[in-house]
Amino acid sequence: MAGHEHQHHFSLCFCDVMRLLWSLVMPCIYLSLLLTLVLLLLPLGLRLWLQSRRKSRQPPGAGPLVAFFHPYCNAGGGGERVLWCSLRALMNRYPNMSFVVYTGDKGVTGEQILEGARQRFNITLPRPVSFIFLQHRVLVEASSYPHFTLLGQSLGSMFLGWEALTSCVPDLYVDSMGYAFTLPLFRYLGGCKVASYVHYPTVSTDMLSVVRERNPRFNNADFISRNPLLSALKVVYYCCFALLYGLAGSCSDVIMVNSTWTLGHILALWRSPSHTSIVYPPCDVRAFLDAPLEEDDDVDEGWEELGQELSNEGGGGDRKCHSIVSVGQFRPEKDHQLQIRAFRKLLDRKGEGPGGRESLRLVLIGGCRNQEDEERVLMLRGLCEELGVSDCVDFKLNVSFEELKRELVNASIGLHTMWNEHFGIGVVECMAAGTVVLAHKSGGPKLDIVVPYEGKQTGFLADGEDSYAAAMETILALAPSARLEMRRAARESVRRFSDQEFEVCFLSAMESLMSKVVQ
Repeated sequence: MAGHEHQHHFSLCFCDVMRLLWSLVMPCIYLSLLLTLVLLLLPLGLRLWLQSRRKSRQPPGAGPLVAFFHPYCNAGGGGERVLWCSLRALMNRYPNMSFVVYTGDKGVTGEQILEGARQRFNITLPRPVSFIFLQHRVLVEASSYPHFTLLGQSLGSMFLGWEALTSCVPDLYVDSMGYAFTLPLFRYLGGCKVASYVHYPTVSTDMLSVVRERNPRFNNADFISRNPLLSALKVVYYCCFALLYGLAGSCSDVIMVNSTWTLGHILALWRSPSHTSIVYPPCDVRAFLDAPLEEDDDVDEGWEELGQELSNEGGGGDRKCHSIVSVGQFRPEKDHQLQIRAFRKLLDRKGEGPGGRESLRLVLIGGCRNQEDEERVLMLRGLCEELGVSDCVDFKLNVSFEELKRELVNASIGLHTMWNEHFGIGVVECMAAGTVVLAHKSGGPKLDIVVPYEGKQTGFLADGEDSYAAAMETILALAPSARLEMRRAARESVRRFSDQEFEVCFLSAMESLMSKVVQ
């Protein structure tokens, strides 16, 4: 009897619970519909608001507005050269358009930025360009995100992109720095046509392989590479991030990439082959072509007299100084540590005799974007002290174009060490200047630049401290005739990377989109 009452009581409780749940079904449905409606109306309202701002911004008869998103436009790297050459090409081709650059640079004026572009890149724009100075560039700084850096920077770029979009709504938005997560904002909320120039994929299959193989690198800390669980979690994190990155990038109407290596990764991630094309970045090769290529008659010396002469203290005669020049921003992926360590091994190989230590110098030329880069330079100076080569290494920061040209023309070897460099403008400039180049055996240098030209060798490739040191020793020992043939072939091969070739390819890639904007 007691069991029957217990079962009856349980049945009543169960019925009460079911009635309660059923009474909540309709409110939940209404709440879901309300939330869905809000989620639909909110983006639509934002889009209408932004488009009204764009219409209020345009005076009667004004042409379309093209905006470039480049938070570091006052830096001195290859990405900035792409920005200024792109602006110059569009200004010459479309005289009725207006142009804006979203930048996060502080403490400078627009005039100072343009003067910096003229000094560093020898580029002068034919018409004025407006600058919108964003206040929250710190949101895309890697130093702001000690952990989950890629995700943090990408989310930060969305907030920075929102600041840009609400400051000025353009007709055409061009991301020229690789912030793919800003593309959906401008396309779907701003109602803009969208184009992107990709220098380097934010995440790539190579990065995944580094983590899977538990290989410590600048983007894979030692404590992660040593731990199989953390490595597995990081692979999952990268895979999820790659999916989001691909969805964001596929929003672009026109996709331009800077090399064969980048093309492969972007096609795999963004999956928009019909909208994607290679547009090699502009290299001011013409500015280097006036440097003479002459063979040194002094075969015993074993090198062209490009280096400046150093006087012996005590009047013992003259010695040639062979400079090994590296051009690249002081970022971790450029691997300046490898350059310094390989140079130390070269000095050990050469010894103290004639043509040895005192005749060799390593010159590191590059731009510093922020305090983090400046601290990295201090760390590299410390490494030079530690290895005992500080007297043979020169650091030249944010140099003018004229000084850059002078250093490259006088250099014996042009050095590049970045693993999977997306392209390598510094490599091209070295080859155009007539310098024998030694680049990393990967990425753009391997696939696009240091490749045979008409059956002739155009430079050397290496991938480790020992191989770099051995290659530098080989270059210094080349016969003048062999060296001259290589330098000539290299100079001829890089003409396809000129400013003029870039402008033709860039305008061709943008033509279909520009025709829609002009309408």
